[in-house]
Amino acid sequence: MATHRISQRIASIAESATLKVDSKAKALQAAGRPVISFAAGEPDFVTPDYIVHAASAAVLDPKNYRYTPAAGLPELREAIAAKTLRDSGWSAAASQVVVTNGGKQAVYQAFATIVDPGDEVILPSPYWTTYPEAIRLAGGVPVEVFAGADQGYLVTVEQLEAARTERTKVLLFVSPSNPTGAIYSREQTTAIGEWALEHGIWIIADEIYQNLTYDGVTAVSIVEAVPALTDTTILVNGVAKTYAMTGWRIGWMVGPADAIKAAANLQSHLSSNVSNISQRAALAALTGPQDAVEQMRLAFDRRRRLIVDGLNAIDGVNCPLPEGAFYVYPDVTGLLGREWGGVTPTTSLELADLILEQAEVAVVPGEAFGPSGYVRMSYALGDEALLEGVRRLQRLFA
Repeated sequence: MATHRISQRIASIAESATLKVDSKAKALQAAGRPVISFAAGEPDFVTPDYIVHAASAAVLDPKNYRYTPAAGLPELREAIAAKTLRDSGWSAAASQVVVTNGGKQAVYQAFATIVDPGDEVILPSPYWTTYPEAIRLAGGVPVEVFAGADQGYLVTVEQLEAARTERTKVLLFVSPSNPTGAIYSREQTTAIGEWALEHGIWIIADEIYQNLTYDGVTAVSIVEAVPALTDTTILVNGVAKTYAMTGWRIGWMVGPADAIKAAANLQSHLSSNVSNISQRAALAALTGPQDAVEQMRLAFDRRRRLIVDGLNAIDGVNCPLPEGAFYVYPDVTGLLGREWGGVTPTTSLELADLILEQAEVAVVPGEAFGPSGYVRMSYALGDEALLEGVRRLQRLFA
């Protein structure tokens, strides 16, 4: 009987495209090339001081040197429950929270907890590159539903219904979106939630960017819009984006008691408890002053307008103004099939290679998130680098 050195399940996983592009950009920078990277979704700000001080104190406290509950420190779970009530309108108990090693683990565990082999998961596209891989790891089948720039990157109930089959078990709902920054209105969120409730479909809602919104727009949680969904919804979230804490690795899941108990059981075998030092830092983040968060949000807002204006000045680029997160997702189909510096790209993958080589700017091609014809650019980098990167693109495509 033939065997495989690497399991087929793991060998089939695609490398994270965003991390791959960012790694390539950093390697070029290390080699002395002045590459500007718009690839990684990582704030350039330092973690606020009060959070760092809380972690420093935690390092000196021996109670943090031992195993703690796999589902998370009780006081952090309480703080997460309070945040969920405040921002998502769900009065969940602390026992309905599992603290994870970053939001990515929460995403994986959510699918692993409720998806069986062959179950279909409706995946609105453009999507974050990790979602389809996490679905497949759980044995599920991702069913993509695409909404382009002409729809503001927002899928409709009619599209979801057309994708629904008797094997549909889960809808992934992400607002604000990575990679597009798009936000569903309260009316759209309610309509989608009521559709899922009517058909008994689970919802996994990634709310990692819910506090990064602009122009007075609110990212309405689907469980706030349709409270009856709390029995069939898992929320995933974390401190990475809002508090500039990507390296601290703190995320969480909130959901029905049975699903969270099952997820906690999985985590007890998978990783046990998250670092107690990071948990103490996250507790300080959620319960401390939020002034620094607002300052970062205002900086992102300024950069959002700068990058959109700069990209839309390029003939052949259509960049909608995102309402949340810190990404733009321009439609670049107008640049394809045209010669630039002796090269004629026909896909956004080829275009991204051209941009890196000729402009020394790193962007992530649309193929990483769905159909070709788009690129994702994070504006979570300094103003000066952002403006220089956009100027390079303007010169390249002049």
